[in-house]
Amino acid sequence: MAVSSRQNQNMMNLIRKVHGLVERPDLTKHRQSQDRIGAILGTEKGIAYEETEVDGMSCEWVKVERAHLKRYVILYCHGGGYSTGSMVYARTLTTKLAESTGMDVFCFNYRLAPECKFPAAAEDAMKAWNYLMYLGYGARDVIVAGDSAGGNLALSLTLKLKDEGRMLPRGLALMSPWTDLTKSGKSYQTRSSVDPVLDHEYLDRMIENYAGGMELTNPYISPLFGKLEGLPPVYIQVGDNELLLSDSTQLHKNLVKADVSARIDIYKGMWHVFQMSPLKNAYDAMNKIAEFIFDICR
Repeated sequence: MAVSSRQNQNMMNLIRKVHGLVERPDLTKHRQSQDRIGAILGTEKGIAYEETEVDGMSCEWVKVERAHLKRYVILYCHGGGYSTGSMVYARTLTTKLAESTGMDVFCFNYRLAPECKFPAAAEDAMKAWNYLMYLGYGARDVIVAGDSAGGNLALSLTLKLKDEGRMLPRGLALMSPWTDLTKSGKSYQTRSSVDPVLDHEYLDRMIENYAGGMELTNPYISPLFGKLEGLPPVYIQVGDNELLLSDSTQLHKNLVKADVSARIDIYKGMWHVFQMSPLKNAYDAMNKIAEFIFDICR
């Protein structure tokens, strides 16, 4: 059933209120609120959550408790502006990913800003990648996925692997990726009044926390400015009511220009990482990600 514009506006108002309750200037409380939401809304029956540690870094396997495809694995980079978020909060996404693909999902708690600025998160992403290689997965057995800052991290990791001459993952699945910390896209103006999740004040705070005083066009900080030639297939999902819309549409254009196989789906009336919500659109979007992954794994 189609959602009317009024219903959609009501939903966005609700999302705005919920996000306001979670987001707090006190980062510790903000992080705790997110973890509570992840534990309540993300944890499902029929899914196993197995904690492990990699070189002092907390990590989590999310696995369906049924016969499933174990040849491939999804390395998941959580969002949160590089200052918040965790593997528990990410269960609102990793659980859906495990269910829709039948694949094991590996998520990790990278070090957060402002306590640990760039390149701490990028170093931890490489640590997680190297751990999967140590377990015996080949690079082509891994799909790297992420939302928001996690989409940035997924791209940054892949660019680093490419620059080091290493084998690249089979593909990238990105939800509302934050690719441009210079905020140069048109949507930063055209969507600022409608985005129920993000605003300029929040983004500026996250940028300062993570990369204050650094060159924001550094491709490992803003992958939009990276040399994208040779990257594996990329699938992008973004809502058309979000501040970061341009981060996705321009990334897609740059990927196509670099002759990379790239697809983008822009979801009308949707907001930043809407896939977290318990909505039909969210489950449909996850099924689209599963289709992309199955397609590149054939």
